[in-house]
Amino acid sequence: MARRASSSLHPGILIGIAAAVVVAIVAGQAVFKKKKPRFGDVSPLNIEEFLENGNSLRGNEYSIEGKIDEKLRWTSKRGQIVTLRVSTPGGDELIGIEIPPDFNNLNIEREQRYAMRIKVRQGGIPVATVVKRL
Repeated sequence: MARRASSSLHPGILIGIAAAVVVAIVAGQAVFKKKKPRFGDVSPLNIEEFLENGNSLRGNEYSIEGKIDEKLRWTSKRGQIVTLRVSTPGGDELIGIEIPPDFNNLNIEREQRYAMRIKVRQGGIPVATVVKRL
């Protein structure tokens, strides 16, 4: 008498499908999870120290995060200046940041949160080197 083929799935296939579903869920969470931008080994800007004497910080790089309060558009050759509203223990402070013309394709909007990596140049003027919308 001939044997009939089994109609149930092999247990190895079921385990493989379950593992693929778990991997897809974990990968989806990693992709869609909102993370704060990391700027490597750059320390956050000390706002009080910057406001007291920004020129003493020249040549150094820092990270800063806040909401765009105002923006002044320059020519495409000069870039623009934005005012970033930053929260501090003493209340909100406004910091002017130069956005170089390298970022002209970036649509920076008022009342939106941004994280930036800045380099303080001569005169204590912060210049953005990386701009990320949060």
